[in-house]
Amino acid sequence: MLGIDPGLGTTGYGVVEIAAGAPRICEAGTVRTRREDALPERLRALYEGISEVIRDCHPEVIALEDLYTEYQFPRTALLMAHARGAICLAAAHQAIPVISYAPSEVKSAVVGSGRASKEQVQGTVQRVFGLSQPPHPNDVADALALALTGCYRQGSPLRTRER
Repeated sequence: MLGIDPGLGTTGYGVVEIAAGAPRICEAGTVRTRREDALPERLRALYEGISEVIRDCHPEVIALEDLYTEYQFPRTALLMAHARGAICLAAAHQAIPVISYAPSEVKSAVVGSGRASKEQVQGTVQRVFGLSQPPHPNDVADALALALTGCYRQGSPLRTRER
């Protein structure tokens, strides 16, 4: 399962597999674009970066954060929509299905509350994967949370690691 937290500047990704009920991070990181580049160039860079992750990791499904908007920042939602389009195109070119999850659904699946804070999501991701510290940056933690949500919603039984 490839979880993707879309953003025009920084897109987080996390590839997770479930073995014997225990989640394992196969790969995680970010695809970054340069703020000074024009929008089409940034979208091309994002498309190429996600395409490379898909080619290298061979996910069966992509769990992508759904588009949401805050009334005070409509431009942010518009830019995120562009980023999601580039990601969906990369997935479609490699015939990978995309499932979208609302941020509140991810928080509810991972933490148990749709109103969980970023810190709570990071802490849960850290504990589930048995990491010594939370994933950094937040985009990676969110992508791993999306991948966990995708695994859970697809019926994979999950156990957290004992520390």
